[in-house]
Amino acid sequence: MLKVGLTGGIGAGKSEVSRLLVSYGAVLVDADRIAREVVEPGTPGLASVVETFGPGILAADGTLDRPALGAIVFADPARLAALNALVHPLVGARSAELEKAAGPDAVVVHDVPLLTENGLAPLYDLVVVVDASPETQLDRLVRLRGMTEADARARMAAQAAREERLAVADLVVDNDGPLEDLEPQVRKVWSELTERAAAD
Repeated sequence: MLKVGLTGGIGAGKSEVSRLLVSYGAVLVDADRIAREVVEPGTPGLASVVETFGPGILAADGTLDRPALGAIVFADPARLAALNALVHPLVGARSAELEKAAGPDAVVVHDVPLLTENGLAPLYDLVVVVDASPETQLDRLVRLRGMTEADARARMAAQAAREERLAVADLVVDNDGPLEDLEPQVRKVWSELTERAAAD
């Protein structure tokens, strides 16, 4: 099994790269999606988050009110650390389950937005970084996601710098151009990953 960490700054196109890799046969472990699953209604994860932060973080339908929780934790580093201490072990355990189910010959791609920021590169056999210039990221966030320029810049500033991400990369996918330029690059990365998996 080859364990791959996939990361990239907001608006770099990481989701599109992971979608292509899955279409070629990769097993995807999406940390963001798992983080949502482990706090769905009825889960022990949601129960412990409510116990820690109070019932005010629940929406009327019993789901987690993410904006309400965000308002608490993003203003207070200690509260954010408390939330991460609850959620990260659950995400890690679920990721390990999915990885184990993938089989010995699989290429398992872990989609980890904050891989660089959290120093997680050593957990993977290799790291793939989806790279785009800050100008391209900003344009995509404003044009495609409807963010204000100020909001987009703030979100980008909260992440690792481009140079920091590139420093942990074993393979880089340059996604500064149009979508049609992306596919041949990702196919090349996939062939390299399958070669490495076969050699292990």
